[in-house]
Amino acid sequence: MCIRDCFSFFLLAKTLADELFDDSQVSKITRMGNEMGPPWLKPMLKTDYFFPCPFHSDSNKSECNMYCLDCMGNAFCSYCLIHHQGHRLVQIRRSSYHNVVRINEIQKHIDISCIQPYIINSAKIVFLNERPQPKPGKGVTYTCEICARSLPDSFRFCSLGCKLNGIRRGDSELTFSHKRGAFDGMDSDDEPSTPKKIAFSSGSISSGDENVNGMSPDTPPLFNRHRRKGIPHRAPF
Repeated sequence: MCIRDCFSFFLLAKTLADELFDDSQVSKITRMGNEMGPPWLKPMLKTDYFFPCPFHSDSNKSECNMYCLDCMGNAFCSYCLIHHQGHRLVQIRRSSYHNVVRINEIQKHIDISCIQPYIINSAKIVFLNERPQPKPGKGVTYTCEICARSLPDSFRFCSLGCKLNGIRRGDSELTFSHKRGAFDGMDSDDEPSTPKKIAFSSGSISSGDENVNGMSPDTPPLFNRHRRKGIPHRAPF
Protein backbone atom coordinates (compact mmCIF):
# COMPACT_ATOMS: atom_id res chain seq x y z
CA MET A 1 0.00 0.00 0.00
CA CYS A 2 1.45 3.35 -1.08
CA ILE A 3 1.64 6.50 1.04
CA ARG A 4 -1.26 8.11 -0.85
CA ASP A 5 -3.52 5.11 -0.13
CA CYS A 6 -2.53 5.17 3.55
CA PHE A 7 -3.33 8.88 3.79
CA SER A 8 -6.69 8.37 2.09
CA PHE A 9 -7.54 5.53 4.45
CA PHE A 10 -6.62 7.74 7.44
CA LEU A 11 -8.88 10.56 6.22
CA LEU A 12 -11.77 8.14 5.70
CA ALA A 13 -11.36 6.65 9.19
CA LYS A 14 -11.21 10.12 10.74
CA THR A 15 -14.37 11.20 8.91
CA LEU A 16 -16.27 8.12 10.09
CA ALA A 17 -15.08 8.68 13.67
CA ASP A 18 -16.17 12.30 13.57
CA GLU A 19 -19.61 11.30 12.32
CA LEU A 20 -20.04 8.66 15.00
CA PHE A 21 -18.65 10.81 17.80
CA ASP A 22 -20.33 14.11 16.96
CA ASP A 23 -21.21 17.00 19.24
CA SER A 24 -24.46 15.36 20.29
CA GLN A 25 -22.55 12.34 21.56
CA VAL A 26 -20.17 14.58 23.47
CA SER A 27 -23.02 16.51 25.04
CA LYS A 28 -24.74 13.23 25.89
CA ILE A 29 -21.66 11.94 27.71
CA THR A 30 -21.25 15.28 29.50
CA ARG A 31 -24.88 15.21 30.54
CA MET A 32 -24.50 11.63 31.82
CA GLY A 33 -21.49 12.73 33.88
CA ASN A 34 -23.48 15.55 35.42
CA GLU A 35 -26.36 13.23 36.25
CA MET A 36 -23.99 10.84 38.01
CA GLY A 37 -23.08 13.62 40.39
CA PRO A 38 -20.16 16.02 40.84
CA PRO A 39 -16.60 14.64 40.71
CA TRP A 40 -16.19 14.94 44.49
CA LEU A 41 -19.19 12.76 45.40
CA LYS A 42 -17.69 9.30 44.91
CA PRO A 43 -14.37 10.18 46.63
CA MET A 44 -16.29 11.67 49.56
CA LEU A 45 -18.31 8.47 49.98
CA LYS A 46 -15.22 6.25 49.86
CA THR A 47 -13.02 8.35 52.15
CA ASP A 48 -12.15 7.09 55.64
CA TYR A 49 -13.11 9.33 58.55
CA PHE A 50 -12.62 9.60 62.31
CA PHE A 51 -8.98 8.63 62.49
CA PRO A 52 -6.40 10.76 64.38
CA CYS A 53 -4.91 13.54 62.29
CA PRO A 54 -1.26 12.68 61.53
CA PHE A 55 -0.29 16.36 61.90
CA HIS A 56 -2.27 17.21 65.06
CA SER A 57 -2.49 13.90 66.91
CA ASP A 58 -1.42 15.53 70.18
CA SER A 59 -4.21 18.10 70.09
CA ASN A 60 -7.77 17.80 71.30
CA LYS A 61 -10.49 17.17 68.73
CA SER A 62 -7.99 16.00 66.14
CA GLU A 63 -10.36 13.50 64.54
CA CYS A 64 -10.45 13.76 60.76
CA ASN A 65 -14.11 14.44 60.05
CA MET A 66 -13.88 17.31 57.55
CA TYR A 67 -13.95 16.91 53.77
CA CYS A 68 -13.06 19.48 51.10
CA LEU A 69 -15.20 19.32 47.97
CA ASP A 70 -12.62 21.33 46.02
CA CYS A 71 -9.46 19.40 46.94
CA MET A 72 -11.15 15.94 46.91
CA GLY A 73 -8.36 14.50 49.04
CA ASN A 74 -8.32 12.74 52.39
CA ALA A 75 -10.34 13.76 55.42
CA PHE A 76 -8.74 16.24 57.80
CA CYS A 77 -9.32 17.70 61.25
CA SER A 78 -10.52 21.13 62.32
CA TYR A 79 -6.96 22.32 62.86
CA CYS A 80 -6.26 21.79 59.15
CA LEU A 81 -9.03 24.17 58.08
CA ILE A 82 -6.46 26.94 57.64
CA HIS A 83 -5.25 25.16 54.49
CA HIS A 84 -8.77 25.17 52.95
CA GLN A 85 -9.81 28.80 53.30
CA GLY A 86 -12.45 29.74 50.76
CA HIS A 87 -13.10 26.11 49.83
CA ARG A 88 -16.40 24.23 49.96
CA LEU A 89 -16.37 22.06 53.08
CA VAL A 90 -18.70 19.57 54.72
CA GLN A 91 -18.43 18.01 58.17
CA ILE A 92 -19.01 14.29 58.44
CA ARG A 93 -20.63 13.03 61.62
CA ARG A 94 -21.20 9.53 62.95
CA SER A 95 -24.34 7.78 64.08
CA SER A 96 -24.22 4.17 65.26
CA TYR A 97 -20.92 3.58 63.46
CA HIS A 98 -22.27 4.98 60.18
CA ASN A 99 -21.19 8.25 58.56
CA VAL A 100 -23.82 10.94 58.10
CA VAL A 101 -23.93 14.54 56.89
CA ARG A 102 -26.35 17.31 57.73
CA ILE A 103 -28.95 18.09 55.12
CA ASN A 104 -28.39 21.84 55.35
CA GLU A 105 -24.74 21.29 54.38
CA ILE A 106 -25.01 18.76 51.56
CA GLN A 107 -28.17 19.92 49.77
CA LYS A 108 -26.46 23.17 48.81
CA HIS A 109 -24.27 21.16 46.43
CA ILE A 110 -26.39 18.23 45.21
CA ASP A 111 -30.01 17.18 44.87
CA ILE A 112 -30.75 14.71 47.68
CA SER A 113 -34.37 14.02 46.77
CA CYS A 114 -35.60 10.41 47.11
CA ILE A 115 -33.16 9.79 50.01
CA GLN A 116 -34.61 8.99 53.44
CA PRO A 117 -33.83 11.80 55.91
CA TYR A 118 -33.57 11.34 59.66
CA ILE A 119 -33.63 13.67 62.65
CA ILE A 120 -30.88 13.11 65.21
CA ASN A 121 -30.39 15.53 68.09
CA SER A 122 -32.70 18.01 66.34
CA ALA A 123 -30.51 17.99 63.21
CA LYS A 124 -31.73 16.62 59.87
CA ILE A 125 -29.21 14.24 58.30
CA VAL A 126 -28.75 11.69 55.53
CA PHE A 127 -26.45 8.68 55.56
CA LEU A 128 -23.46 8.54 53.24
CA ASN A 129 -23.39 4.86 52.33
CA GLU A 130 -25.70 1.87 52.22
CA ARG A 131 -26.62 -0.08 55.35
CA PRO A 132 -27.95 -3.46 54.19
CA GLN A 133 -30.09 -5.59 56.47
CA PRO A 134 -29.98 -9.40 56.37
CA LYS A 135 -33.63 -9.60 57.42
CA PRO A 136 -36.10 -6.70 57.23
CA GLY A 137 -38.05 -5.98 60.40
CA LYS A 138 -41.61 -7.10 60.87
CA GLY A 139 -44.30 -4.93 59.41
CA VAL A 140 -41.88 -3.06 57.16
CA THR A 141 -43.64 -1.22 54.34
CA TYR A 142 -40.81 0.68 52.69
CA THR A 143 -37.31 -0.52 51.86
CA CYS A 144 -34.30 0.89 50.02
CA GLU A 145 -34.33 -0.10 46.35
CA ILE A 146 -30.61 -0.90 46.40
CA CYS A 147 -29.69 -2.50 49.75
CA ALA A 148 -33.22 -3.39 51.03
CA ARG A 149 -32.76 -1.30 54.17
CA SER A 150 -36.00 -0.76 56.11
CA LEU A 151 -37.21 2.82 55.77
CA PRO A 152 -39.71 4.61 58.03
CA ASP A 153 -41.15 6.64 55.13
CA SER A 154 -41.85 6.21 51.44
CA PHE A 155 -38.43 7.22 50.14
CA ARG A 156 -36.54 5.20 47.56
CA PHE A 157 -33.03 5.11 49.00
CA CYS A 158 -31.42 5.01 52.43
CA SER A 159 -28.23 6.91 51.57
CA LEU A 160 -26.32 8.99 49.05
CA GLY A 161 -24.45 5.90 47.88
CA CYS A 162 -27.64 3.99 47.20
CA LYS A 163 -29.03 6.84 45.09
CA LEU A 164 -25.76 6.88 43.14
CA ASN A 165 -26.16 3.15 42.47
CA GLY A 166 -29.75 3.81 41.43
CA ILE A 167 -28.50 6.26 38.81
CA ARG A 168 -25.88 3.78 37.64
CA ARG A 169 -28.49 1.16 36.89
CA GLY A 170 -30.07 3.51 34.36
CA ASP A 171 -32.95 5.28 36.12
CA SER A 172 -33.51 8.34 33.95
CA GLU A 173 -35.65 10.09 36.58
CA LEU A 174 -32.79 10.31 39.09
CA THR A 175 -30.19 13.05 39.22
CA PHE A 176 -27.86 14.78 41.65
CA SER A 177 -28.04 18.04 39.70
CA HIS A 178 -30.21 20.82 41.06
CA LYS A 179 -32.93 22.01 38.72
CA ARG A 180 -32.55 25.62 37.75
CA GLY A 181 -33.88 27.75 40.59
CA ALA A 182 -34.79 24.69 42.68
CA PHE A 183 -32.59 25.76 45.59
CA ASP A 184 -33.48 29.45 45.40
CA GLY A 185 -35.53 30.47 48.40
CA MET A 186 -35.20 27.04 50.00
CA ASP A 187 -34.65 27.06 53.73
CA SER A 188 -31.44 25.43 54.86
CA ASP A 189 -33.36 22.92 56.95
CA ASP A 190 -35.89 21.96 54.28
CA GLU A 191 -36.17 18.21 53.93
CA PRO A 192 -35.59 16.45 50.60
CA SER A 193 -38.60 15.54 48.51
CA THR A 194 -39.45 12.28 46.84
CA PRO A 195 -41.78 11.39 43.97
CA LYS A 196 -43.74 9.17 46.33
CA LYS A 197 -43.93 11.47 49.33
CA ILE A 198 -43.14 15.18 49.43
CA ALA A 199 -42.55 15.67 53.15
CA PHE A 200 -41.23 13.18 55.70
CA SER A 201 -42.92 12.81 59.04
CA SER A 202 -40.42 10.78 61.03
CA GLY A 203 -39.30 12.71 64.09
CA SER A 204 -36.70 10.06 64.81
CA ILE A 205 -35.62 6.63 63.67
CA SER A 206 -38.55 4.27 63.75
CA SER A 207 -38.57 0.58 64.57
CA GLY A 208 -36.59 -1.67 62.29
CA ASP A 209 -33.51 0.56 62.40
CA GLU A 210 -30.67 0.54 64.88
CA ASN A 211 -30.53 2.97 67.74
CA VAL A 212 -29.21 6.29 66.50
CA ASN A 213 -30.05 8.52 69.41
CA GLY A 214 -26.51 9.84 69.60
CA MET A 215 -24.46 11.54 66.93
CA SER A 216 -20.75 12.26 67.10
CA PRO A 217 -19.81 15.03 67.47
CA ASP A 218 -22.83 15.96 69.57
CA THR A 219 -25.17 18.42 67.94
CA PRO A 220 -26.69 21.02 70.28
CA PRO A 221 -30.47 21.40 70.24
CA LEU A 222 -31.76 24.02 67.84
CA PHE A 223 -34.07 25.54 70.44
CA ASN A 224 -34.83 25.33 74.15
CA ARG A 225 -38.00 23.50 75.05
CA HIS A 226 -38.01 24.63 78.71
CA ARG A 227 -39.68 27.92 79.44
CA ARG A 228 -38.33 30.25 82.06
CA LYS A 229 -39.95 29.95 85.46
CA GLY A 230 -42.28 32.72 86.58
CA ILE A 231 -41.78 35.09 89.49
CA PRO A 232 -42.08 33.20 92.82
CA HIS A 233 -44.86 34.29 95.19
CA ARG A 234 -44.69 34.16 98.98
CA ALA A 235 -47.24 31.85 100.65
CA PRO A 236 -49.97 33.69 102.62
CA PHE A 237 -49.75 33.72 106.45
